[in-house]
Amino acid sequence: MRIGIVCYATVGGSGVVATELAHALARRGHDVHLISAELPFRWRWATPRLTFERVETPQYPLFREPQYLLALTNTIVRVSRRHRLDVLHAHYAVPHATAAYLATHILTSEGERPPKTVTTLHGTDITLVGSDPSYVDTIAFSIEASDGITAVSESLKRDTITSLAVRRDIRVIPNFLDCDEYSRRPDAALRTRLCSMDHCESVVVHVSNFRPVKRVSVVVEIFRRIRERQRARLVMIGDGPDRFAVERQVAEAGLTEVVDFVGEQHDLVPWLSSADLFLLPSAQESFGLAALEAMACRVPVVASRVGGLPEVIRDGVTGFVRDVDDVDGMTSCALDLLSDRALRERIGAAASADVRERYCTDTIVPQYEAYYEDVLRGPSTPR
Repeated sequence: MRIGIVCYATVGGSGVVATELAHALARRGHDVHLISAELPFRWRWATPRLTFERVETPQYPLFREPQYLLALTNTIVRVSRRHRLDVLHAHYAVPHATAAYLATHILTSEGERPPKTVTTLHGTDITLVGSDPSYVDTIAFSIEASDGITAVSESLKRDTITSLAVRRDIRVIPNFLDCDEYSRRPDAALRTRLCSMDHCESVVVHVSNFRPVKRVSVVVEIFRRIRERQRARLVMIGDGPDRFAVERQVAEAGLTEVVDFVGEQHDLVPWLSSADLFLLPSAQESFGLAALEAMACRVPVVASRVGGLPEVIRDGVTGFVRDVDDVDGMTSCALDLLSDRALRERIGAAASADVRERYCTDTIVPQYEAYYEDVLRGPSTPR
């Protein structure tokens, strides 16, 4: 099968999953063309049958901003013509599903066979951008115009139907991990380096893109309360708009010496393997890929009971979820885990086993392949 995959190149979950899907499909014998404005964060060279197609976005004085939608549409048309794509898979609705719709019309108007289009909804394209009146009609139309639609969780499927009144069937296909890559591999040197100055008893980790929805300030508040009872250290992995504010919060709380900001990390496994606890008190998570990565590395997760997180984390079995405003409850769960090694190891082992049963590449990628086949056999969506 000849497949085009469109995604953002940033560290967020949609770009990570799309890139990993591209690599997995290529390894399974498909010809895959990944279309993005720059090399994705998880891109790996030298994968046979996988090609990167860059979206070149020229800037003209007439336009107030780079016209990414137009450039992306043109790139999709070019790649579709050159490689006769069977399927175009758009990750993140805005503007990728819109560009797919426009490209399909251009190809059809010139008598060419367009690829069937599949749009995967990842979260903020629906819960944040999709709720903005400036975009809602365009987003709903673009999704409805796709030949196939998937969502990464049942929660996101419900949100899409409710907020956008989408009438089409939405197939839930969750995010996934390379379970050979994501397994606990203790890094004694890293653990020693993290704890050497403070002789810490435990390491707490948070990974995100530091946007307001991730509530990194709450991560620091929970950690501040942990420090009242435990000699712990906090590692903040990632970068984003809230980093400066949270660094100031850390300083004002007198925690600078026990909080490390290490920026974006291409290889999370050593950091997760050096951790005892993962905090994810987000305001919204349509899936929670960061939680899944931690769980695969046997790190217990304490998270908000929002979006798709309760689908990923079985409360009290593979981690703990508490109401989004229950900072006391999250702190209590964190302290229970950090003070009870047997509990921590039991939850971590159960989390890792659950990931391997439900979320590995070899379990999820065939679901995408089967869905592509269903879409190819079905009639094209009326346009």
